[in-house]
Amino acid sequence: MPARPWITPEQVREYSETPEVVARTDAKLTVDISRAEQYILTYTHNKGLLDMDELPESVKTACILLAEAYAHNAALTSSKTLKSETFDDYSYSADHSDIEVRNLDLAALLDDYVVAAANGAVTMRMRRL
Repeated sequence: MPARPWITPEQVREYSETPEVVARTDAKLTVDISRAEQYILTYTHNKGLLDMDELPESVKTACILLAEAYAHNAALTSSKTLKSETFDDYSYSADHSDIEVRNLDLAALLDDYVVAAANGAVTMRMRRL
């Protein structure tokens, strides 16, 4: 059984180029990692990931990507930064947005481990004898 957490806060820091993520404490990154692991288990419907001797590299990579996204989003939300700029008669402002998991392209990493969930319906077929 792979030990949880699947990845370490140090692995997230090594991957990230965002100063806010690199500066986060181990305790906060551990929570981000836990959220990422739970998302992966929910997405794949595969409790068998918990029974594997060693976790596949693609699942670890997905966990690092998602934990980094959660950490980055939490850092931006806590700082409430609003970036704006003005040029002569033109100005704009850009605010952070919620995490778009589909933009992380995790499906390519996790689809091999997805277990089809039962839809709860029964299909009955009859034929003439």
